[in-house]
Amino acid sequence: MPDSTDLLSLTHLHTALDLAERAIGLSDPNPRVGCVLTAPDGRVIGQGHTQAAGGPHAEVMALRDAAQHGEPTAGSTAWVTLEPCSHHGRTPPCCDALIAAGCARGVALMRDPNPLVAGQGLARLRAAGLTVLALDEAPDDEARALLARAHDLNIGFFARMTRGRPWLRLKLASSMDGRSALPDGQSQWITGPEARHDGHGWRRRASALVTGIGTVLADDPTFTVRGWPCERPPLRVVLDRHLRTPPTHRIAQIGKADPATPGTQVYAHAATLADSAGRERQMRLEQQGVSVLAWPGTQAHDPASAARLDDLAESWSELGWNEVHIEAGSRLAGAFWQAGLIDEVLHYLAPSYLGPGQPVLNLPDLPALPALPLAWRVAQALPLGQDTLLRLRRV
Repeated sequence: MPDSTDLLSLTHLHTALDLAERAIGLSDPNPRVGCVLTAPDGRVIGQGHTQAAGGPHAEVMALRDAAQHGEPTAGSTAWVTLEPCSHHGRTPPCCDALIAAGCARGVALMRDPNPLVAGQGLARLRAAGLTVLALDEAPDDEARALLARAHDLNIGFFARMTRGRPWLRLKLASSMDGRSALPDGQSQWITGPEARHDGHGWRRRASALVTGIGTVLADDPTFTVRGWPCERPPLRVVLDRHLRTPPTHRIAQIGKADPATPGTQVYAHAATLADSAGRERQMRLEQQGVSVLAWPGTQAHDPASAARLDDLAESWSELGWNEVHIEAGSRLAGAFWQAGLIDEVLHYLAPSYLGPGQPVLNLPDLPALPALPLAWRVAQALPLGQDTLLRLRRV
């Protein structure tokens, strides 16, 4: 076993989690994983984190780091934030690489919920004679804090593996009285630069950024990540029943203008794509590099219905999307909310009151006050310049 001092302090797993965070905006659809290798005398001899899909995983990067520094790995301990993979995907199994390197011990923060792994990586290490410990099997208080951080880091991956749907995060910005615009639709920046910068950091985590045609027509957004390093930009997705997205708008042209940025996806009603005018609009968008897709599942009239949003979310899981970031107008945001699909809310509150105006969420009248306890909890309250972020999660 690793010595008791290491097990009590868990310093190397803290470092491994720091490394794993470097895979944000890089590793999707793979989980964000970090690995630290220590020699039998406790020295750190290698470190690494998951690379872009198809590239090396954290364990292989740590082994390469040790090799580059001339450090032998026989008898070493691998400290990893997630169970080493045991299956052949785009890369060989990481547990085989650790075995071949002569590692003697493995300490994993969490077991992998992927059915292709699900304990098999740890089992293969044990079968090869390694001493293996998974901290989520019997965590103490310090391990529980690490586990919470590790779970949040890969919350979308875990959601996709366990329930077949990505983690859906809704971003809102409003005055204190919940208004995003004046009654006539007049709007400007509700929040300050610090809050907007933080919002781009959350965009960076996502596999896809989702908005509606109303936002595209009103704001002509680029819907990109700015102010943060992001080697794998998230996809931009527009939900547009009648395919009204103008080919001249920036969200349609950005993929063609910047080959490093993936093109936008537009979901339209199947009936729209079946008529000649719809096909003509589709062709003009595709000439700009836009992918035009028919809404999956039921052919109900309204693509913002709960049933169709369920179908859509499930189809995103099949595409390997882990976290989906929604920034939309009050109607589409309200539709996702009413469908019960939102897992987390980022609500940026400006210290202002607008009075009568457009709500940040379009919701129906409640027949009665909700019963206590409420279905949501405040997971974080964070001052950002003049504004405040309230991060909500379901109880």
